[in-house]
Amino acid sequence: MDTFTLGSVDITRVTEWQGPFAPASVLFPSIPADLWREHRSWLAPHFWDAETDNYQAHMQTWVLRSQGRTVIVDTGLGNDKERSDAVLAGRKGDFLERLATLGVTPDDVDIVVNTHLHADHVGWNTRLVDGAWVPTFPNAQYLMSRADFDYWNPDSNNPRRSRFGDPADSRATFEDSVLPVHRSSQAVLWEGTGYRIDSDLSLELAPGHTPGSAVLKLDSGTDRALFVGDLVHTPLQFLEPHHDTCLSEDQHEATRARMRMLEQAAATNALIIPAHLGGAGAAEVVRNGSKYAIKQWAPLPPPA
Repeated sequence: MDTFTLGSVDITRVTEWQGPFAPASVLFPSIPADLWREHRSWLAPHFWDAETDNYQAHMQTWVLRSQGRTVIVDTGLGNDKERSDAVLAGRKGDFLERLATLGVTPDDVDIVVNTHLHADHVGWNTRLVDGAWVPTFPNAQYLMSRADFDYWNPDSNNPRRSRFGDPADSRATFEDSVLPVHRSSQAVLWEGTGYRIDSDLSLELAPGHTPGSAVLKLDSGTDRALFVGDLVHTPLQFLEPHHDTCLSEDQHEATRARMRMLEQAAATNALIIPAHLGGAGAAEVVRNGSKYAIKQWAPLPPPA
């Protein structure tokens, strides 16, 4: 867990889990194998295992301290969840203990930002207490886009065809990690193209990966950052942004959102902070002809 500051906002990364997630050839079907090999010198070992072709995933939460409030960006995998995926299922992790080492208890969290409502972004929205799912952060507002809430709600009669894992997992995720927060009146279902949190932080709709995927924008003093959720999974997408994962609900729209985000980041010198990037976890980019190049990495060491 390491902290750096942008403007007046302190930012800390809390890693819940890291390891091989899936073969890169499966997760990124349009990226040719020779492109991974071409960039092997810096992709391995933090982003890609060259021997197994496994994409190296990091399930991490970003803790922000902004204007006297504690803001959590995405809540990871959670514990005790019934899922078909071995990485997500029945976990007994120490995430809350890791938060405690920062001096953050569940009662201290003021705002939870769910960039989207996939299972690996909402797991710690709730925890199991006496057989019931209750909000982990009892004093927090949970910011979720209305578009995602309606899309994943089993009662919405939405004819969705989810690309993300087992459809039963999507239903279970909504029921154990989203619905309890809504029932407790802690969910803020924001609508439209954006939502203002404070003068330094705002949300901007960036649909494609899911209908309600959002980017959290930090604009404080002379510093900028974009917490982009799953718009970027591998730093190869900085260089080759037209490639998307097989997990997006609308790959073409996700690619358009990623291109807009990269253009914005290059124009404003913003640090791009994806949800699952290993290594330093974030980078600045610059224009490189019709594409982009990595200017510099964030001032964070790789998680131990």
